[in-house]
Amino acid sequence: MPYNPDLIEPKWQRYWLEHKTFRAEIDPSKPKYYILDMFPYPSGSGLHVGHPKGYTATDVLARYRRMLGFNVLHPMGWDAFGLPAERAAVREGIHPAVITQRNTDIFRRQIQRLGFSYDWDREVNTSSPDYYRWTQWLFLKLYEKGLAYQAEVPVNWCPALGTVLANEEVQDGCYVETGDPVERRTMRQWMLRITAYAQRLIDDLDEVDWPQSVKDMQYHWIGRSEGAEAEFKVRETGDAFIIFTTRPDTLFGATYCVLSPEHPLVSKVTVAGRRSAVEEYVVSARQKTDRDRTAENREKTGVFTGAHAINPVNGKSIPIWVADYVLMTYGAGAIMAVPGHDERDHEFARRFDLPIVEVVKGGDVEKAAYVDNEGGELVGSDFLNGLKVPAAKERIIRWLEDKKVGRRKVQFKLRDWLFSRQRYWGEPFPILHLEDGTIKVLTAEDLPVLLPQINEYRPTADGKPPLARAKDWLTTIDRATGRKATRETNTMPQWAGSCWYYLRFIDPLNDREPWSKEAEKYWMPVDLYVGGVEHAVLHLLYSRFWHKVFFDAGLVSTKEPFKSLRNQGMILAYSFQDSRGRYFYPEDVVVEGERAFTSEGHVPLESRIEKMSKSKLNVVNPDDVIESHGADSMRLYECFMGPLEGDRPWQTSGVEGVRRFLDRVWRLFFQSAQNGAEEWLSKGIVSGHDDPELDRLLHKTIQKVTEDLEAMALNTAIAQMMTFVNAATGRDKLSKENLEKLVLLLAPFAPHIAEEIWHALGHDSTLAYEPWPRFDPILVRDDTIEIAVQVNGKLRDTIAVAVDASTEDLERAALASDKIKKQLAGALPRKVIVVPGKIVNIVS
Repeated sequence: MPYNPDLIEPKWQRYWLEHKTFRAEIDPSKPKYYILDMFPYPSGSGLHVGHPKGYTATDVLARYRRMLGFNVLHPMGWDAFGLPAERAAVREGIHPAVITQRNTDIFRRQIQRLGFSYDWDREVNTSSPDYYRWTQWLFLKLYEKGLAYQAEVPVNWCPALGTVLANEEVQDGCYVETGDPVERRTMRQWMLRITAYAQRLIDDLDEVDWPQSVKDMQYHWIGRSEGAEAEFKVRETGDAFIIFTTRPDTLFGATYCVLSPEHPLVSKVTVAGRRSAVEEYVVSARQKTDRDRTAENREKTGVFTGAHAINPVNGKSIPIWVADYVLMTYGAGAIMAVPGHDERDHEFARRFDLPIVEVVKGGDVEKAAYVDNEGGELVGSDFLNGLKVPAAKERIIRWLEDKKVGRRKVQFKLRDWLFSRQRYWGEPFPILHLEDGTIKVLTAEDLPVLLPQINEYRPTADGKPPLARAKDWLTTIDRATGRKATRETNTMPQWAGSCWYYLRFIDPLNDREPWSKEAEKYWMPVDLYVGGVEHAVLHLLYSRFWHKVFFDAGLVSTKEPFKSLRNQGMILAYSFQDSRGRYFYPEDVVVEGERAFTSEGHVPLESRIEKMSKSKLNVVNPDDVIESHGADSMRLYECFMGPLEGDRPWQTSGVEGVRRFLDRVWRLFFQSAQNGAEEWLSKGIVSGHDDPELDRLLHKTIQKVTEDLEAMALNTAIAQMMTFVNAATGRDKLSKENLEKLVLLLAPFAPHIAEEIWHALGHDSTLAYEPWPRFDPILVRDDTIEIAVQVNGKLRDTIAVAVDASTEDLERAALASDKIKKQLAGALPRKVIVVPGKIVNIVS
């Protein structure tokens, strides 16, 4: 019988679903292992082959852990709220809930076709009232602790979409998804006080096993800075403003000050003759995002207010400028500028012909700012002269505090989290606005606050959020007092539901609380979390923040939610584009050597490897791969392409290669049916052992695959299994016991074919919980090892010797080498140094 995944794979997928093979329950008698994927947003286009790369890796590891005896929790769900579904609803005239359900059905079907071992009884959907009831409940916990509040804040407003966008969603003044223009407005928004946890978010990164690059991104995003605040008085008005600096030792080098365009003193200190220019600049600056304003390669701009500040350390009068590279959201919205020792300030000073003063020896500040100066010596700084930078910092901070014009300060770049959106498709806030202007939070008994049904998802004509259209829903009564009230019309951002979904997975059917203490105590923390590095900051930072709030509230027993984190790389694809910028489907392209042409004539095309994208016509649908080669082949190829964290281009020839490997595995067990008979196991499968060579190779394969799975080196584990199958192919007799071990090794990677062979070998139940094979330490030991032989420190030969060879044996073997004899040219060595098991070094 030939290997036919079209018959095998649906059969076993039905079996797993019907028997709930991967259902997880609390079992204190077993060690737990919670392995989690960053759950997907179910877009309308479905999965492409890049999406399952991480899912495949976690499934391999989940299956492996079960076979090791772990109680594995491996769930899947949908991050289903958010703007994309709302935009689709506007385009198609269909309710977002209908679109979301349609998309999740597509995703679920595609994922199940790949045979992932999820516990589907735990499936969650963030847009389900059963789920967002508890998102609202958790918001109330944040509110109770003083971590949720309303404030007037500058926001990125997209008029076309009628909503606020996060800074990360805006680039060059436009929404990155649609290109719609974005403007800056000041609006009253819900905020979460994440800054209250800034230091803990830094400190607790020491407790997790995460890639250092991800930790570094979080360190940078939180942005802890140690330094000092200092007060500068305005000469013309007598007002004062505070600056924060990490280099208080350079105060004597300040030659100007800069205020943020949003600083409240700007209009007050600007002199009459400069007012028009300053106001024009301020209006222009407020239309730019924080990211655009602080971009390193952006040319600095600014305007002089006509006013001057008094430097507190020397009494000198220095000009006050307004520049958009200073943000009101960092420090106090004002800086002292030391162009001699800060590159940004130096660039600005050069642009506007402002003085540059050296206060730390070591560079030529007229040419460039001298910033690599932590060990430098202070000059031109009065009582700091001669001190090294660290000592000068301490001295000046004490001076500022003694004179009561400053103080030691720790500052964070992290800002409070803007938590509201002017959208429809999101969680309603459990908030009532009473007629006297006060806010009333709802109780747990009032939840969920359901999204009302509306037919138009754009903002109202007067600019209110879409929820304002639901008149019957909008106006309500406060049950506790009987007073009239109006519901909050903003909704929560998409991040809200994804902040805590890992906790709902541990107890998804609980209708009394978001999760039970018993479930949390058993399952948490997540042992392995796998997802894209693009979530390194926001999702992971927000989840960590919420988790710490839950920890302080006694809702969880761990300080960190994700014990270990790994990022999968991207699967890329070839794109083909003509000189007019038009993209072509790969099937419409003819490749001749290194050149590409359209199939309708020799129009030359440019090819490049890029991220998969519908707009670039280079998306590969997993359904097509499964139809042509089978799910096990796709799974194997996604693991075999290279290291999990690496980026690799998709190549169909690679899928064909692993399919041929599975065909060889199949032929080890099955012969072709003859004379109309049923298929049968190969007559060459016998009881007993293979020859010693194959026996040894099998145990080395078990060792290698086991070690590689522990290291998440899935590609090299597959390569080792290929080596064994190649060695076993063509043998007359193969041991059933050893081949069963091969099937178990293969099972996490290619579970469908493994289950089918296991069943054919006479086993009635699934192999999902069969014990993982163990290798014999004696059989994996080599009889001989390779030893390097050096002459005068240079490698000249390698020799094969017995593992237990003595020092004398190693010396004799080295000197007997023809290559070594040639190097010595008949002379006796002056000295022979032997390091047993490693090297022989001959000194001539």
